[in-house]
Amino acid sequence: MSTLLAILFDGAIYASWLFLVAAGMTIIYGVMRVLNMAHGSFYAIGAYSAASLVSWYFSGEPGNPYWSLLILPACALVVGAIVGLAIEQGLLRFLHGRDEILMVIVTYALLLILEDATKLIWGVNPYFAYQPYKLLGQTAVGDFLRFANYDLALIAVAILVGLVAWAAINKTNKGRLLRAVIHDREIAIAMGVNVNAMFAATFAIGAILGALAGALTAPAISVSPGIGVEVIVLAFAVIVVGGLGSIGGAAAGAVLVGLSRSFAVHIAPEIELFVIYGVMFLVLAIRPQGLFGQTLVRKI
Repeated sequence: MSTLLAILFDGAIYASWLFLVAAGMTIIYGVMRVLNMAHGSFYAIGAYSAASLVSWYFSGEPGNPYWSLLILPACALVVGAIVGLAIEQGLLRFLHGRDEILMVIVTYALLLILEDATKLIWGVNPYFAYQPYKLLGQTAVGDFLRFANYDLALIAVAILVGLVAWAAINKTNKGRLLRAVIHDREIAIAMGVNVNAMFAATFAIGAILGALAGALTAPAISVSPGIGVEVIVLAFAVIVVGGLGSIGGAAAGAVLVGLSRSFAVHIAPEIELFVIYGVMFLVLAIRPQGLFGQTLVRKI
């Protein structure tokens, strides 16, 4: 029973992290049809920025240490919006409507550029921002399991982000306009929808979500070069399993991959690295478009 509980809790925590990482990437693809390989850099920039600010906050004599918990999302909001808008308005807006393979190549080049930029800004030494992680304490589950409350709070944040994203798309006027752009961009333009503004806002939101995932993860890891590249592979696996462009699919993919990985870690740790890609292979063999993906009709 203790092993089963450990698998479920570890799987839920890992799935919540995966969903936060993948949510912004799948939103950008769903609206703009851009498979943004630079999304891992947004994660890394959010993590580095949050770790830097938290370290600075605790370097002196901080007043209330719980303010550091607000630094994390605030940092992600500012940094994600600035970087996302700069990239979309400075580069991607000139490439709207281009072939998806070209966009993959362009955003992969951005990933490499931003990876070196983070090294130039923050150096190659790791950053540690462990203080917020310790603030919330631990919770005992049964007699043998203890979990950090910070990790459990990550589950609540992932659920909140998913619900807000779903409500924004399905229950607001801007969301309805966004769905119109998704279904038929040409007709939306003909009806007077400012598609360029929609694209800019969507890319900024996706960048903020990527930075948020990095900022919230920073207290639990060593923030070091290469974390963005590692994350983009996992995020890609999640959205492919769930279905490209689907928030519900990203959530389902994160849960499936998270539980599978947790099961492997506790039962057969030697296949941990394989199991994520094994899940992706099995899902795509049965549903090539992913669990919640839709087959797109090509316009001629």
